[in-house]
Amino acid sequence: MKKLIALFAASTVASTAAVAGVAISGTASVTYDDNGSSASATSYDADLLYTGTNGGTTVTVGQDVNGANAATTSAVLTSSIGMLTVTADMFDEVSAATTTTGGGQQYESTDTSVTVSLDVPVGDMTIGLDNSGNVVLSGTFSGVTVSHTVGDTTTTTASAAIAGIDMSVTNKAGATTWTLDTTVSGVDLTLTSAQKITAAFGLAGNTMTVTRNPAVATAAATTGNIYGTGTGGYGSHSTASVASYSTVAISRDLTSGATLSATYSTKDDSLTLKAAVTF
Repeated sequence: MKKLIALFAASTVASTAAVAGVAISGTASVTYDDNGSSASATSYDADLLYTGTNGGTTVTVGQDVNGANAATTSAVLTSSIGMLTVTADMFDEVSAATTTTGGGQQYESTDTSVTVSLDVPVGDMTIGLDNSGNVVLSGTFSGVTVSHTVGDTTTTTASAAIAGIDMSVTNKAGATTWTLDTTVSGVDLTLTSAQKITAAFGLAGNTMTVTRNPAVATAAATTGNIYGTGTGGYGSHSTASVASYSTVAISRDLTSGATLSATYSTKDDSLTLKAAVTF
């Protein structure tokens, strides 16, 4: 009997030690949307994130658990050995659009990958190389952070904080986008090159955010293939035009630990109520 008790105790200690390096976090929410003149609807969402750590290696696995069966949403392994970092994205996300409108991708693409980065400090610059053959140069110079990716699609991003304004400019394959963030009289303002404007008022835990969303122009479908080769890549569905609209969102943290938010949209004259908790 003593041996049996000792064996049980040893098994318990072993199990506890095995779980010690695992952390579980997640979110859960319930949303009611009156959908304006359409029928109202209630939706639910619950997600869990498992993070396991052993020395310089971390594995994260995400799951969507509000359906009939738990569905994996992410699986990433990252291991660092000195200046060498290996990252394996083991989850293949569904990239093809489920509808034939809205500009979504036509054909499925595989996005699992293994990235090997070697950080070589050259002054204030870091040089990285991934499994796609892209060379990434990044660093901060005179207060300006620059990242330059040389590969199939050349991308350059520069960001800086000047006179209270956070600026970020990205040029990808010849197309430039930018974002400006600043605070005026306690109001957080964001302006993007797509003409989207966001203003956030209030303090942490009790805020109101007003957003002006720009109009979306009609776009024709593009032709692609299952291999993603050619100028059209995997192809895209057509995009219907959408008039500009605004939203007003009020969010408040409750003493129960949950957050309650209400969002009104002029797009369809709808009011959405959402209760959410993060743990």
